[in-house]
Amino acid sequence: MMSIPVKNPIIFQNIPCTLVTGFLGAGKTTVINQLLATKPNDERWALLINEFGRIGIDGALLTSSQDTNLEQKNIAIREVSGGCICCTSQLPLQIAISRLLSDHHPQRLLIEPTGLAHPRELILQLSAPHWQTALKMNAVITVLSGEQWQQIKYRDHDGFQAHVRDADVLIINRYVQLDTIEKQALVEWITKLNSQVKIIWAASGLTASETTASSDSLVTDAYSSTLNDQLNQPSSIISNQRKVSISNPKKSMIGLQSPANSLATVPSSSSSTDETKAQASADSGLPYRYHEEQQDFQLAGWRLPAHYILNADDLQNWLLALPNWQRIKGVVHTSDGWLQINFNPGSLTTRTIDPQTDSRLEIILQLDNAVDTNAANTDIEETENDAKASSIWIDWEECDRELMALVI
Repeated sequence: MMSIPVKNPIIFQNIPCTLVTGFLGAGKTTVINQLLATKPNDERWALLINEFGRIGIDGALLTSSQDTNLEQKNIAIREVSGGCICCTSQLPLQIAISRLLSDHHPQRLLIEPTGLAHPRELILQLSAPHWQTALKMNAVITVLSGEQWQQIKYRDHDGFQAHVRDADVLIINRYVQLDTIEKQALVEWITKLNSQVKIIWAASGLTASETTASSDSLVTDAYSSTLNDQLNQPSSIISNQRKVSISNPKKSMIGLQSPANSLATVPSSSSSTDETKAQASADSGLPYRYHEEQQDFQLAGWRLPAHYILNADDLQNWLLALPNWQRIKGVVHTSDGWLQINFNPGSLTTRTIDPQTDSRLEIILQLDNAVDTNAANTDIEETENDAKASSIWIDWEECDRELMALVI
C-alpha cells in the first residue's frame, strides 16, 4: 500500500527578518519605503508595524506613500497598536508575527518597532530559541536623524542612544545642515556608543521624495543598492544575544505554537488596516479621543467620522501651536481633501491621499521634566512636585473643543 506523506507541522522556517529601528521621528518610514521599492515583483513581503498609540496610523501613512496599492505589490501589513511590543509581554509580538506568517506566507519580514521602543528588549525576544528555526535574523537597521542629533535633548536622551547601541547598520539622514566638523563629531559620538556599527549616509541626506527628484541618480542608486544589501547581512547583535539565550534557557520566551493550537483561542493584538478600522468602528462611537502618559511623553489621538471636514489651514496652525510636540501624524478629511499629515520638528509633510474610512490624528508631546542636576541645595520634594505638575499641563477637554471648532 502506498504511504501518504505527512505534512511538516513547522510552517515557518528560516524566513529572512529585518528590524528597522530608530528614535521617534528619525525617518524610519522613509527607509522602509526605500526597502520596499527594491522588492522583486515575484516575492511576497510582510511588514509588522508597532505603534505606541492606540489609533493605528502608520499603516495608512505607509500605504498612501506608495505609488500603487501594497496588496497589489504583494506586500502585507499588520499593525500592533496600544503599547510597545518590546516592553510588554512577549505574547503580542509572538501572536502578531505568527498570524502574519501563517496568513500571508511571506518570503521576507520587516519589523518596525515604535520610536519609543527599547531595541534591546525586542532583540532579547527575537533571540529566544523558538525563533531560531522560524526566522533568519538579518542586520538590525537603525535610522538616525542628523537634525535630531544636533540637539542636546536628543543626544543625551537614553532612548535616543539605545537605538545606536543596538544597531548593526546605522542610516544617517537629514544631515545636509551639518558641516564637516559636525559630521566628524557625529561619527565619534556614534563610535563611542557602538564601535562595530556600519555607518551609511543616506543619499544627500534627503527624504524619499527628494531623492527620487535628485539629479544625482548615481549617488541615489549607489545608496539604494547599499541599503538593499543590508537585508541579507547577518546580525552580529542578534547572533551574540542568541548565544546568551541558548546558554541561559530559563530566560527563553513562551514557545511558538502553530496557529491551530494557540491563535484560535488568544485574542489578536493586531489586524490589517481595514480590519482595525472596521473593528474599532464597531467597538466605540465616533468621535473618539484617548490620552495617556508613557515614559517622558504624553500621547493623544482622535478618530473622527469621515463626514467631519476640518479646515486645512486652521488644523495645521492648531497642531503646530501645541506645546513641545515631538511627532504629529494623521490621515484627515480636510477642506483641501483627504490629507496625510506627517510632522516632526525637522520636517512638515502633507500630501493628498485617497478617501479613508475615518479621520485619524495622533500627537506625541515631550514632558518638560528636566531637572538641573548642577543646582545646589535642590529641594527634592519641590522637584518632585514640579515634575508631577508638568505632567498635567494639557487640558485635553479644551483640546477637544478646539479641534471640534475646526470642523466645517
